[in-house]
Order: sequence, then structure tokens, then C-alpha cells
Amino acid sequence: MGSLQQPNLPVIQFSVKESNPDSSSWVTKCAEVTHALEECGCFIATYDGVSQELHDAIFLATQELFELPTEVKVLNTSDTPSHGYVGQIPVIPLYEGLGIENATTAHGVQRFTKLMWPSGKDSFSESVLMYTKAVAELDQIVMRMVAKSYGIEKHYESILGSTTYLLKLIKYISPQGNDKILGIVPHTDKTFMSILHQNEVKGLEIKKKDGEWIEVHPSPSSFIVMAGDACMAWTNGKIEPSCHRVMMQGNTDRFSLGLFTFIRDLKIEAPKELVDENHPIQFEAFDHYKYLHYHASDEGMRSKFPLKSYCGI
Repeated sequence: MGSLQQPNLPVIQFSVKESNPDSSSWVTKCAEVTHALEECGCFIATYDGVSQELHDAIFLATQELFELPTEVKVLNTSDTPSHGYVGQIPVIPLYEGLGIENATTAHGVQRFTKLMWPSGKDSFSESVLMYTKAVAELDQIVMRMVAKSYGIEKHYESILGSTTYLLKLIKYISPQGNDKILGIVPHTDKTFMSILHQNEVKGLEIKKKDGEWIEVHPSPSSFIVMAGDACMAWTNGKIEPSCHRVMMQGNTDRFSLGLFTFIRDLKIEAPKELVDENHPIQFEAFDHYKYLHYHASDEGMRSKFPLKSYCGI
């Protein structure tokens, strides 16, 4: 489906029905997923867990959200850097984003909805919750496959028990022209894992290890599964996050969604199975949320490899 458009990125098919660890295709797919993440730091998942109807509903809900006045959107605050409203920033003038914390829970979604629409908005809450639960399922299938490949399933179970999901709803204003304008600066995600989903307007570009930037073409069933900095620490450097950016051109606003995983109340460290004399430990155990605060500090912002300067060995 996506393979013609993605000659440079692996495309892996996922089906909710086939996500059974006892099936014969599971073992093959575990190797495929892990290889893609080791080689590229990301891959395209074609996934049937989000129907066309749900895809349309979540993007409609996203557009309605961004139509709210700025003074309402800025009420979306958080103690964690970049988890609330981000916008009106001179270096990335086209970018605007809102964050829903604990987005796979009814409580987290309702809290956000009530903030934006004090009298409530059921269509928004329902679409968001259905969407985040479906995409979180994809995240968990992928991570179970990685854990199986490395023989660290029991370590993943404790990570999963401490996982919290942030849904980021993002708008890039069209630059109204054919020149390519930077939508978001090149970066790696500070997450454990990220799953990105674009509407029909392209813009996401991923940097390959050889330095070439490749465009990721949107399609309703295509999700970009991407490792974050915390996953690199957990896999002892086996999986490195991919550097990516958004470049905008044309006359149509771009909407995208990101479901981001963060680890709470558990220090992230590489399981002993991934450490030996040929692969010495690369990072000290660290608190994920403290790392996010460090990254947002002046020192963290200046660092070329913030995770290495924060807890590298």
C-alpha cells in the first residue's frame, strides 16, 4: 500500500486480528520490526485499527479545536515542558500544538475537553478516546515485538505498567506559496516511542543515516512509528531515534497527530540482557520527566546530544 511511495522507509503491515504472539507470523514480524527500528529509527505501519470513519472524525475534531480563540487554547498548560499549548513562537511561526495528557483515559480526555469547551463536547471526547486507545494498541504490539526479539519481555511489562500517553494535536499554517518553509526544526523525540499520523497534507521528512531527507507521504492507514531518546537508553543504543522535521509549502493548512509515550515512576535503564563486554552500558538509569525538564533548560537546549550530556556514561 505505502511501499511505492516509500522506497527508503520500511513499510510493515499490522492487523488487530493478527496481533497474537502465538501465531507463526508473529516471530517473523518481531524480527522485521526490530530490524527496521535498528536501521532507520522508525518505519511506516499500515494499521487497520483506525477505521476510515475514525480517521475522518479525529481530524475533524482536530480542526474544530484549532478554530477556538487563542485565549482558550493557551489554557492548555502543563508542568511538563511542551506538554501543553505551544504556539506563536518566532522561530517556528507556522506551528501550533495542544497536548492531552493521560490521553488513553476518559479522565484525561474529559479534563482537556472541559477546559476547551466548558459546557462539554462529546463528539470530541469520544473521537479522541477511541483514537488514542486504538493507536496505543499499535504502540504496545510494536514494543512487545521488540522486547521478544531481545528476550526482555518481562522488562517491557514493567515499562508498560509505567507508560503514560500524551496526544499532541498539531496544526501547521500553510505558507501560501511554493517555497518550502520550515514547520518544525530537525529534532529527535524525547519520548520513549512516538506514533505520528498526518492528514492528506505532506510535510514530514525523516533523515536517513546517510544524511538524506526523505518525505513521508500521508495515507489514512499509514502511521509513522518512531523511537524516541528514552528507547535508545532502554535498548542500550541498539535503537537510535530518527531525526525528523516538517517542511511546509502550498496553500493548505496541515494537521497531524502524535501519540507519545513517557515513563512515569520508573527509572529507565537498559536490561542486563542487553549489556555485555562488547556492548557496555551507555546511559545511567534516569527519570524520564526530569530528562524532559533538563532538555528544556538552557544547557539541554544547547547540547547536540541532550541524552548523552544528561546521563551518558
